[in-house]
Amino acid sequence: KKKKRNREKRERERQRSEEMGRIFTVELEGRSYRCRFCRTHLALPDDLVSRSFHCRRGKAYLFNRSVNISMGPLEERMMLSGMHTVADIFCCCCGQNVGWKYESAHEKAQKYKEGKFVLERGRIVDEIDLSTEVYIDTHGSTSDTEDS
Repeated sequence: KKKKRNREKRERERQRSEEMGRIFTVELEGRSYRCRFCRTHLALPDDLVSRSFHCRRGKAYLFNRSVNISMGPLEERMMLSGMHTVADIFCCCCGQNVGWKYESAHEKAQKYKEGKFVLERGRIVDEIDLSTEVYIDTHGSTSDTEDS
């Protein structure tokens, strides 16, 4: 609970600073999903609700929370699941569109999406994706028994 309060406090501070013309980003602790273009932290795996969303560009993930984003204007958009009021969301550092936020759902069965964030899989990277450095030993090794 303390981490959540600290995270929310940092988010409020970032929003206030953004209004004053400076951008401060929230650095999430542990594994996180990041902007593919500038590596800014966007969401935590603990906030992941579903991996089974789709968008025009491919797969997408639904999250309870997202940080370091700015929102575009609200608009009515017809989705595969019906009409929704949504706002595109952008990385606050590089400005790339990374997904959208559901503000309201017009159908009762879709109300669970309200207030949640969709991050497009092709526009984010998991921290695990970033650890692609692999050391390959190209020199043959010998065991102790071969040395004798």
